[in-house]
Amino acid sequence: MLLKYLKWRRTFVPNGFISASEVPNQIAQDKMFLQGSDKKGRPIAVVFGNRHFQDDLKEFKRYVVYGLDKTCARIPPEQEKFIAIGDLEGWGYSNSDIRGYLGALSILQDCYPERLGKLFIVHAPLVFMTVWKIVYPFIDNKTKKKIVFVENKMLKSTLLEEIDESQLPEIYGGQLPLVPV
Repeated sequence: MLLKYLKWRRTFVPNGFISASEVPNQIAQDKMFLQGSDKKGRPIAVVFGNRHFQDDLKEFKRYVVYGLDKTCARIPPEQEKFIAIGDLEGWGYSNSDIRGYLGALSILQDCYPERLGKLFIVHAPLVFMTVWKIVYPFIDNKTKKKIVFVENKMLKSTLLEEIDESQLPEIYGGQLPLVPV
């Protein structure tokens, strides 16, 4: 697995990192934010699904690596994982990008194994469940166990189980403003 990762990294990220200049269209969409830490010290990534639109798949995959590298760089030495909040408020068919989602999932599972501690999916509209049924079979069982769909009425209380209010983004009832990647 390590050798496979190193080979992938050498070809996909030959400079050792992906610079912002390589993914300008993705960054301009303001869809990913890094936000504080949970109660275990894991960094929090917030991703807005309604800001993603199907476009250049290669640039999107590079953006996924850009975002994961930024997130993983914030993981403290005593920790190995991060958590994410996938906010799907306002998500619709125009945001539906099966190839992009599968590409991002493949990168997360194959190239950043066991880095995801938990993924909270919030504000998921019914229309999202159609795409979810297509993507779900491609998610490995370990990752499936880390995904939590949060009901709107339980949003703040569920997030507060893992995240201190001082570290929770303001938009979810906490105290931190969002900071783009």
